[in-house]
Amino acid sequence: MPNSNIDHAFTARAKTGASFEPTYAGALSFMRRKYTKDVKGAEAVVWGIPFDAAVTNRPGARFGPQAIRRASTILDNDPQYPYSRDLFEHLAVVDYGDCLLDSGNHQKTPGTIEREAAKILKSGAFLLSLGGDHFVTWPLLKAHAAIHGPLALVQFDAHQDTWPDDGKRIDHGSFVGRAVKEGIIDPDRSIQIGIRTHAPDTFGIKILYGHEVEEMRASDIAYAIVDRTGGKKAYVTFDIDCLDPAFAPGTGTPVAGGPSSAKILSVLRQINQVDIVGADIVEVAPAYDHADITAIAGSTVAMHYLGLLAERKARLEELNSGNHAAAALNQASGI
Repeated sequence: MPNSNIDHAFTARAKTGASFEPTYAGALSFMRRKYTKDVKGAEAVVWGIPFDAAVTNRPGARFGPQAIRRASTILDNDPQYPYSRDLFEHLAVVDYGDCLLDSGNHQKTPGTIEREAAKILKSGAFLLSLGGDHFVTWPLLKAHAAIHGPLALVQFDAHQDTWPDDGKRIDHGSFVGRAVKEGIIDPDRSIQIGIRTHAPDTFGIKILYGHEVEEMRASDIAYAIVDRTGGKKAYVTFDIDCLDPAFAPGTGTPVAGGPSSAKILSVLRQINQVDIVGADIVEVAPAYDHADITAIAGSTVAMHYLGLLAERKARLEELNSGNHAAAALNQASGI
């Protein structure tokens, strides 16, 4: 078995390179990335936030990071589709493990998440977070906005998450409205995709409802995202219930009538012009899953974030080397 090893998450000597180990064995880090708290030299850090005390329906998303990591093993080794390259050949990515939370004191949760996220972001690395319920996005937004200022929010979701909030709630259904009121996100540059419920207030955020997404091509959805964000630094949050329950049954608040995983992954592939500074995938609840359908979708969303990062780096390297024609061609082709 040439070039093969085992437990690459622990045995890897570098932050780059594929693992070449069996998909059915070995330590389950995200896409076999090295488990480490040393983020020096890392361009992207994957971090789990196993929290689900803010749900309004079925719990279980605390097991989301485990499920996503397990499902992600099928994505390592071969060049990752549709990026046609080994994303880790040049992109240094580590798995930082999980956030340690006090399960008996939920009021401390947002501060704990925000402080540790800020510590990771201080390194300059891109932070890819695995939830957890959607409340975890609130402290993550605060940590990112502390560096970048008010952010454009790109939210894939069946729910607006703009329900009334007193600023103290631990609630996965109200954090977006709070973020607008506190100036964390810019509603005029924010967009929600796949919404299939109603909330009392949109807060001025552009909405592509589920029935609209059904009628639109993936390229049109991507264009709407690029146009709305308008070059502003953006945070992308992906609630897995954006997808129809046929493609993501393992979630706490499923809503029928959503898009397919194929369509939304195609959208992600085409938003390479958005200046994404942070991202998450949330609400994967494996207890309601079947055959890892939801976990596979969640891990693939996360992989697409890294794919966009890897190809952004490739374009910058081409531009810096003077190969403007190749960079322009890649940009035009969605790479």
